Amino acid sequence: MLRTLGRGAAVVVALAALIGGGLYWSTRQSEPGVTHETAAPVPEAVRQTVRLSPQALKNLSLVAKPLALTTYWRKIDVPGMIVDRPGVSDRGVVAPVTGIVTRIHAYPGDTVEPNAPLFSMRLVSEQLHASQLELFKATRQIENAQAQIQRLSSLSQSGALAQSRIIEVENQVRVLDATAQAYRQDLQTRGLAADRIDAAANGEFVTEITVKAPGEQALRVAEVALTAAEEEPQRLPFNFELHELKVELGQQVDAGTLLCTLADHRALLIEGRGFKDDMPLIQQTVRDSWDVDVEFEQRSGPTWPAAPTKFRIHHVANTIDADSRTFAFFLSLENQWQAYNRDGQTRLLWRFRPGDRVQLRVAVDQMKDVFVVPRDAVVRDGPEAYVFRQNGTLFDRKPVHILHEDQRDIVLANDGTLRSGFYVAQNAAASLNRVLKAQAASGTPANVHVHPDGTVHGAH
Repeated sequence: MLRTLGRGAAVVVALAALIGGGLYWSTRQSEPGVTHETAAPVPEAVRQTVRLSPQALKNLSLVAKPLALTTYWRKIDVPGMIVDRPGVSDRGVVAPVTGIVTRIHAYPGDTVEPNAPLFSMRLVSEQLHASQLELFKATRQIENAQAQIQRLSSLSQSGALAQSRIIEVENQVRVLDATAQAYRQDLQTRGLAADRIDAAANGEFVTEITVKAPGEQALRVAEVALTAAEEEPQRLPFNFELHELKVELGQQVDAGTLLCTLADHRALLIEGRGFKDDMPLIQQTVRDSWDVDVEFEQRSGPTWPAAPTKFRIHHVANTIDADSRTFAFFLSLENQWQAYNRDGQTRLLWRFRPGDRVQLRVAVDQMKDVFVVPRDAVVRDGPEAYVFRQNGTLFDRKPVHILHEDQRDIVLANDGTLRSGFYVAQNAAASLNRVLKAQAASGTPANVHVHPDGTVHGAH
């Protein structure tokens, strides 16, 4: 009897436990936020991997490249502008004497060969006329004195004249010769050619002069070794370009008046502007002869060769602008040009011109044995940063340590998480991370397909 009652009580207790557990489970399932997925979470290894279909790879335009250890140059971006090279790029042509412009031989846009005529001027300078007159007088006096020496020499041989008289006349000739040389020098400095000075000495006074462009000797001041000129035989020998005309026909000008400016843009400068805080970095770059990357506004075209990209800083300005608190530094730029004919005139096309803006990237530090990837290859999730390593159609999320980043690249530490040769997605890291989060939230395994709208669906 007691044994039968004991068995019945045990059955009642077991049924009560089952009913209570069922009620508790039913209550938990009805609570908000409790789902089958939270009851059975996806393993950690699954949540770090996502598989993309071939269509998804195309939709994301995903590109994967192998990692390689490299040396990264940390750089700062600095604005820049192409400017004239003082004393070289532009040349002023001035009036050597006071006169009236009677003819203009070249106009803005025309090319001018060295020693080519630029202006004709009628002389109105009294000093120039006086110098020619005195040169003529000195020349005639020298001729008369030399003739007198010949007569005195004949008399001296017959004993009718003392030798001292001949010596006195010879001294007069030397004084007159020095005077004539002085007037010749004066006329030469005023722009008269040697043949015109000889004509003035013979009494043919110069009433008009021709002002010419600088000659070959003056061009050597700005001579630049252009390697591209050897590679492009179609380039012609250099000519000046008349940049600006300062006078008009019939205008009277004084000696020293600027008549025109000639452009010699073969040698230019790139002026960069840095803040005062950047000065120690720029000075370090100059001392160590590190490169500066230059991006020009004008890209390489079918008629121009590839533009240079690597430069060295030539010098740093020794002053700081009081208003902007910036300082200037300069890079030497060898220009490129081409010639063409128009209306019987040879004209020039310059590749770079003063006023063109450029972007400078100045190397200020180097990091050795690091990985460098594009910015789109890294995604941030709170304090963590990740890249996605490709393994066939699978992409594994890998945590990384960022050492440096700029507008283009991100530098990753070589801490053992990544290795050389790993194929890493170079873009769409943010999209892959969203897919991974959606997969983890829904409990979807790694074999998922990503549709163009970004939704995640299980593989069939």
